[in-house]
Amino acid sequence: MTVQRVSPTIRATRTPAHRLAAVLVALLGVLLPMAAAQPANAQGMAYFQQTYANSGGDVSAPSTDRSFIREWEANPPKGFATLSKSNIEPTKAAIKLYSEIVARGGWAPVPEQPLQAGSHDAGVAFLRSRLAASGDFKGENDGSTVFDYELEKALKRFQAANGLTPTGVLDKRTIAALNVPADVRLKQLKVNLTRLQASVGQAGKRYVLVNIPAAQIEAVENGQIVARYAAVVGKPDRATPLLRSSITDLNFNPIWRMPPTVESEDLIPRGREMQKKGQSVLEKFHIDAYDGAGKKVDPGKIDWNKVRPGTYTYSQQPGKENPLGFLKINFASAHSVYMHDTPSDTIFGRNFRSASSGCIRVRNIAHLAEWLLRGQDGWGEEAIAAMKDRGTRRDVRLKKPVDLHFVYITAWATADGVVQFRRDLYQRDSVGEVAANY
Repeated sequence: MTVQRVSPTIRATRTPAHRLAAVLVALLGVLLPMAAAQPANAQGMAYFQQTYANSGGDVSAPSTDRSFIREWEANPPKGFATLSKSNIEPTKAAIKLYSEIVARGGWAPVPEQPLQAGSHDAGVAFLRSRLAASGDFKGENDGSTVFDYELEKALKRFQAANGLTPTGVLDKRTIAALNVPADVRLKQLKVNLTRLQASVGQAGKRYVLVNIPAAQIEAVENGQIVARYAAVVGKPDRATPLLRSSITDLNFNPIWRMPPTVESEDLIPRGREMQKKGQSVLEKFHIDAYDGAGKKVDPGKIDWNKVRPGTYTYSQQPGKENPLGFLKINFASAHSVYMHDTPSDTIFGRNFRSASSGCIRVRNIAHLAEWLLRGQDGWGEEAIAAMKDRGTRRDVRLKKPVDLHFVYITAWATADGVVQFRRDLYQRDSVGEVAANY
């Protein structure tokens, strides 16, 4: 096993359910234009090149190509399983390596100045030294101020290992990630080694993993990733919970039943706001209200200034505007969370995907459903596609539940020696905001 090494010639110097607000934003994103990771779990530059160059992509394509960014974020490479026993020793080796880096003084911060291939600037020398300190730049650190091809490759390598799209452009988020001090990264590795050791033993032969900070989902079988999916996770103020459960059933074209938190913190305030303008929040978003007897209420007769949480219950029928999309994945949870489709998948092409109220939105959920239903007669790719096309309501129970893990892993190393970091989204690593602000 190898770990990224610091060149001996380099001397480092220093540095439960949806919130309606999110739902409304998502719905508006769909309705208004009609009427608007993992981070890749990359395993080094070689894997990056193999994945995209061999699939028709061009690793030397313009780094500002938005289509490349959307593709990378929405379709992350498989990579290595996060909850793998083979990650334990590399993570210990990474802790040793970062202890040595810290002992030498860490690394100097990179100036907050955007750079890209072809740039001629004094800041390039700082970038080269920073990447050399963490082992991402493997060439000679000669103090050059020219942003050349080798430096671009090194920056892409760093970005991919830190949950950023490997564009090779030194942008604001990349600068923030580079400037997380070495001692902070060391603390994260130590904290996450404990998390890994506790979780690895719980992973069975076939399971689904949601790594919250990475905003990614893994379908794993016999220690190997079958598929990796982009996800949307909870906002910091509506954090996705940690849990261990089992996926038991799927709801095709489900009815969305509004949870209490969404009702009190989002629907009612929005209802009052729209009422002042002579509008109805229920009519606009096709939401039904029911009284205590289960009778549907006329939206026009509701005075939102008098409505309190619990006055009514709210739901939305299946359809193109339903925030659950065409599929909901269920499992036991004390937090009333679930995994689901979405009517708009544009957010999956973004790097920062913390936008839900705790539930997990899944890109390409039909593919995940096919894997979950494998072995059940009549539930192949075509049958699932037909359910989406027809919009028919149907609930399907898995013959054999599939283990599910929601974990919070922000730092680890993989068997190829690449040290991985993700933003400390909920600041649970006890290192302050510095590892969360990118």
